Amino acid sequence: MRLGSEGAPGAGEGAAVPARMRELIDRLACEHTLDLGEYEELVRGRTPGVAAFAAARAVALRRAVYGDDVFIRGLIEVSSFCKNDCLYCGLRRSNATAERYRLTREQILASCEVGYALGFRTFVLQGGEDAALTDEVVCDTVSAIKRAHPDCAVTLSLGERGRASYQALFDAGADRYLLRHETADPVHYARLHPSEMSWEHRIACLRDLREIGYQVGCGFMVGSPYQTAAALAEDLKFIEGFGPDMVGIGPFIPHHATPFARRRAGALEETCYLLSLVRLIDAAVLLPATTALGTIDAHGRERAMLSGANVVMPNLSPADVRQKYELYDNKACAGSEAAEGLAELRRRMEKIGHRVVIARGDPKRARA
Repeated sequence: MRLGSEGAPGAGEGAAVPARMRELIDRLACEHTLDLGEYEELVRGRTPGVAAFAAARAVALRRAVYGDDVFIRGLIEVSSFCKNDCLYCGLRRSNATAERYRLTREQILASCEVGYALGFRTFVLQGGEDAALTDEVVCDTVSAIKRAHPDCAVTLSLGERGRASYQALFDAGADRYLLRHETADPVHYARLHPSEMSWEHRIACLRDLREIGYQVGCGFMVGSPYQTAAALAEDLKFIEGFGPDMVGIGPFIPHHATPFARRRAGALEETCYLLSLVRLIDAAVLLPATTALGTIDAHGRERAMLSGANVVMPNLSPADVRQKYELYDNKACAGSEAAEGLAELRRRMEKIGHRVVIARGDPKRARA
């Protein structure tokens, strides 16, 4: 695979861009809004040339707001226990073969100490919906991190909780909360989740988080079972309307112990194209190059950056639990995906003209 000058295969190769696609991309870059049907046209109209054109516009917008800075977040996977039974997730409660673990407060704080010394100024505590992660436990941990590292941001990604719980965690010092909406199509959502979970409740949680004052992240899988171009258009329109501070997009990757074990994984090319479209919707959004992208392609992170992304989340979890937090098969957690591989990550980013910085990496809300 060859990376083009603006990051996508075909960039700089003179690939033709249909006038209608050029018009929609240019308008989205300038106005940051399209009709639902126009988003679907963009999704359906992807070609290598269209993707390269969108990536070039996306990189220009990102550069106007953030330059070529890459923000790093230290990911700490605090628990692999989960009460939910989502059909796509290796942590689902029905997976009797999953190796379950739960980090102690001391292990989490030790991981933050290691990360701080390496240059991380945001720590992301991610876990399944574990009943043991009570408000008291999480608030105590968050407060301890903030006392030890007052110049750092704490991000939580612990699933659906009640509004009072979200408020307590915010009051304890949590700055950000990541909760993927998974899909903006309620019918599609129902086909990916057990009946006790609802799209309406997921969206209500996101709105609660926004109203409380968190920096909020949402996101979706690309290529998930039953996904259509119309569903992806709904995702883009939802992001436009909700205005999240961060959007996490990664390819669907099957897990062998789920009902979707034999489904095809999402594609790198489509994922990077959608990253570009999200950047065109909001030039100031924080846009990660996800671990899933690095899992399906050795150059996935570079491709994401050259499509408009500007965040990476290396793994700070204790080494002996990283493989146990298995959302999908063959999760990458070594090399530049790991915190101890930060030097390698810096070299790889510098090679494509980007710079890993030591900063909290808060969103800049003004649009380009």
